[in-house]
Amino acid sequence: MQRLLIPMFITCLALAAPARAADASPADVIQEAVDLLTVGLEERRDELAADKDALYAFIDGILLPRFDREFAAGAVLGRHWRTASDEQKERFIAAFYNTLLHRYAEGILEFDTDRVEILPYKGGGKKRTTEVKTRVRLDDGSKVPVHYTLVNRKDQWRMFDVKIEGVSYVVNYRKELDSEIKSTSLDAVIERLERESSMAADASTTADVDADAAADADE
Repeated sequence: MQRLLIPMFITCLALAAPARAADASPADVIQEAVDLLTVGLEERRDELAADKDALYAFIDGILLPRFDREFAAGAVLGRHWRTASDEQKERFIAAFYNTLLHRYAEGILEFDTDRVEILPYKGGGKKRTTEVKTRVRLDDGSKVPVHYTLVNRKDQWRMFDVKIEGVSYVVNYRKELDSEIKSTSLDAVIERLERESSMAADASTTADVDADAAADADE
């Protein structure tokens, strides 16, 4: 499960996209985003593999407008969200998003969007949240259920959760962070996430500098 989750997680996030028209179904939204991601990887895969900053920017450009960061953060924090200050909420939203972006970014390069099969959408009505079901074909031919949960806010469908083989990333992180908050504090958790995302960004910069230095030495 963990082996699959790492490359799949950021892909699942990237596949969430806002509806372009009022009558566009959440399934249409997912299909549009699969097409967008496919084109981007076909044209830039080598470039993105060699340049982490470009990779982060590429994913952020797809993800940020299409992933409901605030709704996801509230779902992950659960009851702690209700007692958090506005400043804590803002910091957690940014730190959690950036940590996910840096932690799982490289997994998207290993993923083949041709393996995604979007199942017939059975939602509808005026529900605030809905689920789009897909299946992903693995190397051995087996198919893994990957279900996206979207929320409609401000007349826009955006993704906030994904379930892989029935396991929700929101629930997983909620349990993990709830335990950590109880043993430390919300501020401590936020500070840890901020450090992680900052360290990942610094590591990316250092790697780029080292690569440039090696290239100069070969010339």
